[in-house]
Amino acid sequence: MIATQLGLVAGAVTSCAVIPQVVKAYRSRHVRDISVWQPVILVFGMCLWLVYGLMIRDIPLIVANFFSIFCNAALIAMKLFYREG
Repeated sequence: MIATQLGLVAGAVTSCAVIPQVVKAYRSRHVRDISVWQPVILVFGMCLWLVYGLMIRDIPLIVANFFSIFCNAALIAMKLFYREG
C-alpha cells in the first residue's frame, strides 16, 4: 500500500515537470527554442513504460506515463502548430 502511494506521488511530481513548459509555450506561442526531439524521444520511452505498466498492472506507472504522454504530446503539437518562419 505504501509503495503504491509513493509511486503515485513520485509519478505526479515527475509528470508535472513538463507542465510549466507546456503552459509557457501555449501562452507565448513561442516554441523556436524547444527541440522537438526531446519530447518525441520521451513520449516513445513513456509509451514503452506505459505498456510495461499495463502488463504488470502497476497503477502508478500507468497513471504517471499516461499523463506525461499527454503533456509531452501537447508540447509536440504546439511545436508543430506554432512553427515560425
